[in-house]
Amino acid sequence: MIDDVPDRLLRHRRAVGAAAILLAVLTWTVDLTDLVYHCPYCRVQRTMIGALGVLLMLPNPAHWLVRYLSAIFGLFGLAVAAAQHFRGWAKIMGGEFSWGEQWYVNAWMLSGFAIFILTALLLLIWRWRPADGRGGP
Repeated sequence: MIDDVPDRLLRHRRAVGAAAILLAVLTWTVDLTDLVYHCPYCRVQRTMIGALGVLLMLPNPAHWLVRYLSAIFGLFGLAVAAAQHFRGWAKIMGGEFSWGEQWYVNAWMLSGFAIFILTALLLLIWRWRPADGRGGP
């Protein structure tokens, strides 16, 4: 059941890509309407999630240029998310960590989610194969 999750997601890759773009748009909306702190780390992460969503929706995500761009966007987003997440771990280890009043927008937790989302999108793009008899879904 769990073994076929990537294939199931790839069968619906346009919906997954649209969900990533929607997530990026919604989080940018929350940012631009001043409902949250203007965090440069978060802005990079949400932008890279949206960019990977666009690349996943392209007709041929297996094209070398799409994979090249996805590697750049994905690794950049992951590096930024990891840096932000590590700052949270440093606070935890130093005894300074606090969930805050609005725990659901805690940077440590959200950067962890971004790491998972970025990695999943990047792996889906690199796993996709055309359905023209060359082993695709």
